[in-house]
Amino acid sequence: MGRYDVLVIGGGIVGLTAAIASAGQNARVLIVDAGINAGSNANAGSLHVQLQSRFIRLYPDQAPNVEASLPLYLQAVREWERLDALFGSFDLVRKGGLMLAEGEDQLRFLEMKARREEARGLSVEILDRRQLDALAPWLGPQIMGAELCRDEGKLNPLAANVRLRAEARRLGVEFLSDQVVSLHVDGAVVRAKGQGGQVHAAKQAVVAAAWGSGPLLKGWGPPVPSRAEPLHMNITEPGEVRINHLIQHAERSITLKQFGTGQIVIGGGWAAHDRGNASVPSVLAASMLGNVALAARLVPSISRLRVLRTWAGMNTTVDGKTVIGRLPAAPNIIVAVPGDAGYTLGPLVGRAAAEIAAGQPPSFEIANYGPSRFAA
Repeated sequence: MGRYDVLVIGGGIVGLTAAIASAGQNARVLIVDAGINAGSNANAGSLHVQLQSRFIRLYPDQAPNVEASLPLYLQAVREWERLDALFGSFDLVRKGGLMLAEGEDQLRFLEMKARREEARGLSVEILDRRQLDALAPWLGPQIMGAELCRDEGKLNPLAANVRLRAEARRLGVEFLSDQVVSLHVDGAVVRAKGQGGQVHAAKQAVVAAAWGSGPLLKGWGPPVPSRAEPLHMNITEPGEVRINHLIQHAERSITLKQFGTGQIVIGGGWAAHDRGNASVPSVLAASMLGNVALAARLVPSISRLRVLRTWAGMNTTVDGKTVIGRLPAAPNIIVAVPGDAGYTLGPLVGRAAAEIAAGQPPSFEIANYGPSRFAA
């Protein structure tokens, strides 16, 4: 038998929270992580709930899956609040998100979107400019209105990742740096072979390797179409403006949020230079310039701030939905890849993976999220 009860492949937010939940039930847990640090460790800290206009525009075929998953996002932000109360502070603020409109067409799009989201249980409202001025007087004069999603928020991912990793170590979770290249099942034992030939064995494995999950699971049934999407981010020096909400746009790719330090993180899906799935992507000058210029147009006072750092990371896309559940061909292998906005969904998916490993009912109904759906 394997020395460990649970082998977690991937040490990002999903793997960390799965390991913490498993170790909290006295399981012996090993996290094996490739150390690329382009996913959770590069995240900008948005807690997304409402449909992102960027996703609808870029992946229209996947948008219905995200829309059907909106109740999961509501549950996910509550899971973040639970973890913040237990292990924080993560600098978590949940005062809502504003999606801005600069024209009548954009405002009509937001009105249509809000009706669809309300039907899924989200707390949303369309604000005119007068109402918006009471919440965000620092917005540019061209902003006509916005959709307010009261369920959204933001956090500091650096603080969250450090504190969750410390909690995992306190519970006895072991960490190993290695790139798992193949999985083998030998009766009641899962064996994961590392890049250097080392074999890591456990009774069960949780595959939480984000964009790397699909290639790793090749040959174990229908392919999981996980893809890496390299994205760009910036952070400014502290500013006097106080942005309490997560800021997005009805048509343009942008997110704005402000940490407790006063620094403003600017992101939202601008492209980074893809250097392959085994390397951190590099920044593109055009993305940096376009990203900060758009931010300064929406919030003019940002234009006076210096950008202190710019970096790139990987988002993971599948089909718009989370992938969670045991592999039909190998039931002691559990797949755990969150849907779009994976950092938001990560702790909920990680917890569900640990519950499945322990033979418990997961925190949400997983019937529609299993890996076997790709057989079609």
